[in-house]
Amino acid sequence: MDLLNIIWTYVVPFIGVLTVLVFFHELGHFAVARRCGVRVEVFSIGFGPELFGYTAKSGTRWKFSAIPFGGYVRMFGERAPEDNPEDNEESRVVTKEDEAVSFYAKPLGQRACIVAAGPIANFLLAIVALASLFMIIGQPYTPADVGKVVEGSAAERAGLQAGDVFLKIDDAEIDRFEQVRQIVQLAPGKPLSIVLRRGQQVITVTAVPDAVEETQFGATQKLGRLGVSRPSGDMVFVRYDPFTAVWKATERTYFLTGSILDALGQIVTGKRTAKELGGPVRIAQISGDMAQAGLVMVIQFAAILSINLGLINLFPIPLLDGGHLVFYGIEAIRGRPVGEKAMGYSLYFGMALILCLTVFVTGNDLVQMGLFEYLMGLVT
Repeated sequence: MDLLNIIWTYVVPFIGVLTVLVFFHELGHFAVARRCGVRVEVFSIGFGPELFGYTAKSGTRWKFSAIPFGGYVRMFGERAPEDNPEDNEESRVVTKEDEAVSFYAKPLGQRACIVAAGPIANFLLAIVALASLFMIIGQPYTPADVGKVVEGSAAERAGLQAGDVFLKIDDAEIDRFEQVRQIVQLAPGKPLSIVLRRGQQVITVTAVPDAVEETQFGATQKLGRLGVSRPSGDMVFVRYDPFTAVWKATERTYFLTGSILDALGQIVTGKRTAKELGGPVRIAQISGDMAQAGLVMVIQFAAILSINLGLINLFPIPLLDGGHLVFYGIEAIRGRPVGEKAMGYSLYFGMALILCLTVFVTGNDLVQMGLFEYLMGLVT
């Protein structure tokens, strides 16, 4: 019964959210490929053996596969015939009709657009999801007022007082208390220039958030803490008209993208530990927690996850969309494609890198869950 509860609470929401995000990612590739006249042979959600599907009039096989962690779109003629040395001469001969709908025969710009369309679709999905939330339910909103300053905190050292209103932190405009928390958490030990409204005055102070370790969703992270709380009162939801909702959603997507890149940059430079990176297990755990917290949290988490998926695929790693875009950039400079051997080696490298990263983040997840300590306890 416990296992069924875990599956229903965590696995099902995780697979549901991931399926939606993967579908829209691959739909981006599919839509632009069709727009450019490329024949799409397979549109698959998941990998491995097919569970069920159907073949459309266009010839595309739409299917769900057994391993629900990703998906792919297979286009006709992804490689030029001369790049397949294992093929015999007869199989390398293609008709003009086939060449017209082949991916490899399309101009460089169109091929780059097809590849970039997947990550772009994820960013657009985040904007659409957030805009829909802001129009129908409203944007979660807490005024950026200081309700209380904790004694001995970074806020007290910087001179913040109850009743102050945050206007700006560094270059970021502030209109919600949630923005203050998000910025501060990513800046442990980093001086922040804070613009406040105090009564009729506008003042600027410098605060250095304290570095504290907190456990969020089963992961211990080093976060910044300013030491202020918002005024008492319930969170309100502010609804917007369609145009304003789209604008606010775009701003929110831009802010979240910057925050994710900032956090990754801190991990690369050593300011944050790589143990904070999470994998499928942690995402499943968060998905379940968000599902229990309600629809608003699910939509916001799905938007964040969609942004992450778009960003990851834009990284210049062979095998990912960003790696292919790098190859196309080299092709544009050289005037000819990257050699088949170099391409093959780089794809193997990318596959190994992704596999190592997957093992690493999954190990992080299992450590945070205490699995290894539990297993050691059984042995000793």
